[in-house]
Amino acid sequence: MFTGIITGMGRIAAVQPLGDAPLHGKRLTIEAPVGYLDDVGLGDSIALNGACMTVTTLLPAQQQFTIDISAESLDKTSGLDAIGPINLEKALRANDRLGGHLVSGHVDGLGTVTHFEQVGESWELRVLAPQELARFLAYKGSIVINGVSLTVNRTTDSAQGCEVSINLIPHTVENTALGHLHAGSKVNLEVDLIARYVARMLEAAPPTPR
Repeated sequence: MFTGIITGMGRIAAVQPLGDAPLHGKRLTIEAPVGYLDDVGLGDSIALNGACMTVTTLLPAQQQFTIDISAESLDKTSGLDAIGPINLEKALRANDRLGGHLVSGHVDGLGTVTHFEQVGESWELRVLAPQELARFLAYKGSIVINGVSLTVNRTTDSAQGCEVSINLIPHTVENTALGHLHAGSKVNLEVDLIARYVARMLEAAPPTPR
């Protein structure tokens, strides 16, 4: 489990194919901030842009670690197949503060950035989410975008999906990889965990007798 509070901004330094066939995944080498890996061990979970991954190799002298990502995960996520900046979050510990909201690290779908511009001292980020996620998105509800726990300021439904508007303070833009987004960027989305369970309970509820 995670909270959506980014604990470090890293960088994918290398992408190595694990085979020649389309069914093969890739091995990513991640550069982490100085000291970030001091309490990390082999097999630990770290979310990369919101996707929970397992540490397979530690290279402390280089402040690097590796993860293996399957072809299925690559197909269902964005930003995990090319060199560039990436959001990092270590798994939640039982005594940690829950600064964001409960996050599973499982990507529910891909969104598309439709607008990203500065408004006053902050930034407005608008993302078009797939239609199947629209029912989980609500005004002042929570959403995870590339691993960052954010609050929805506005929702706009259309035939193409649900566009959510987010306000980003300068701290978030400067200390996460969200500052590198632009119109057309694909982003990883995870909807609120509680909303997902409420929807399932309503679907599975027996019909009301008349």
